[in-house]
Amino acid sequence: MLQSYGTMQSNSITFGSTKINFDIIRSIRKTLSIVVYPNKATEVLSPMDISEDDIKKSVFRRAPWIIKQYFFFDSLGKRTPKRKYISGESHLYLGRQYVLRVIIGKPNSVKYKGRCFEIVCSKKNKAKELMNEWYKERAKVKFSEIAEPIIQRFAKYKVEPFSIYIQEMSSRWGSCTNKGKIILNTELIKAPRPCIEYVITHELCHLVCRNHNKDFFKLLQKEMPDWEKWKDKLEVFLM
Repeated sequence: MLQSYGTMQSNSITFGSTKINFDIIRSIRKTLSIVVYPNKATEVLSPMDISEDDIKKSVFRRAPWIIKQYFFFDSLGKRTPKRKYISGESHLYLGRQYVLRVIIGKPNSVKYKGRCFEIVCSKKNKAKELMNEWYKERAKVKFSEIAEPIIQRFAKYKVEPFSIYIQEMSSRWGSCTNKGKIILNTELIKAPRPCIEYVITHELCHLVCRNHNKDFFKLLQKEMPDWEKWKDKLEVFLM
């Protein structure tokens, strides 16, 4: 599971013989929603003013659905094979699906034509390595391109990132250091452009407000009014 943004608090309930552990993530939003991930991690996305007891009651009411999701993901995991990077598989780029075509030959290369990724490699087991390197290179180019107008928009707050760095991360979409270095997860290159814009906007907001407080979410809402839509889509899209 990739880390969600907001003030987080862990909790649990028991429904029948099943214990449901969940994280409460509070932010400036109007409604409460529950997200269940394939690893059975459960998040409650809650407005700031809902009490912990009321949240637990909501989780209890939704418990049958949550448990159903657990069973669904258990089943899905058993029948979904790991990516083999062979011809016929589908792979994502900027929110779109591309069919993979692997050709044995030289020189090693990755291209996309229409709705197809074409990998030329000397050995089949090189396809994954080449694909990952291609994603990294595209991320460097596209993230800078997407970030530039957002950075210019934030100039009115007299802030500017020191640098934008691309890195594989297992637990978050992005981060921002105290010195203003913004780090973006390479995996974001697979998501739709507005999802990438959301993460960049989120991290730039940290240059103005370091903590996830009311001022932070007020600024995020001002700079990207539909941020919740793209955050939620991102969590589902690449889970």
